[in-house]
Amino acid sequence: MVTLLLKKSYRHKDLKEIKFHDLWNSYGVFTTMRVIEKPAKIIFFKEHINNLIRSLKVYKINKKNIKQNILKLIKLNLNKNKKYDHLFRVAANNKMISISLRKRLKPKLNFSLKLIDYKRIKPEYKNLKYKKILNFLKKMDTTKSDIALYKNKKILESGTSNLLFVKKNKIYSPINNFYKGTTLKFFTKKLKKIKKRNIFIDSLESYEEIIVIGSGKGVVSVNSIEKPFWKRKSLKNYRILSKIYQQAITNYPRYNG
Repeated sequence: MVTLLLKKSYRHKDLKEIKFHDLWNSYGVFTTMRVIEKPAKIIFFKEHINNLIRSLKVYKINKKNIKQNILKLIKLNLNKNKKYDHLFRVAANNKMISISLRKRLKPKLNFSLKLIDYKRIKPEYKNLKYKKILNFLKKMDTTKSDIALYKNKKILESGTSNLLFVKKNKIYSPINNFYKGTTLKFFTKKLKKIKKRNIFIDSLESYEEIIVIGSGKGVVSVNSIEKPFWKRKSLKNYRILSKIYQQAITNYPRYNG
């Protein structure tokens, strides 16, 4: 189970703190941001906030001053004197804004995926309908493994992140039915060579690398998939992407609130 080091909820109309609700499976959206160092850096902060506000508008959670209120709560709950390597989650529905903080767990090199026949509800958005995914993840050591969602034999995304597939030094991403996270968008702009392709389960053997990318995971090379059996053949592109990502977070500006 995830241990929350901070958990608070605030009602929209006056930002009064109320009893904490994690809001999982309610009608709303969320974003999870990586916070590092002292004073804090929030990696890809503007992108996370812009994605969140865009999704809130789609879900018609158009509360007055909601962006300013979210920014105010982030500033209120980040400690300038604390050294971070944490994940900061902001969730909102029609009644409240909930925030939480947890320690980031570093993925291991022998990372594996487990295929699950499931597509998220409205997968283009980071909505809160995650009950089924959370039920799978709570049974796993998420430093060693994640689930990979597929539907109609096409792989979509992991339970927490995006997936990239490498064949003959060409990098591919699934076409649709998944959430395009901030880390994927960063690499898409940075590399300008990620191609869109349907990734079929029965074609996995032809890929040398599978790479997990996301706010929580960072950049992770998949070592294996049990069924159907797949084994990593190279670390070449993982090392390239990992270096690019590390440079980006090293150079990312401090959070000024």
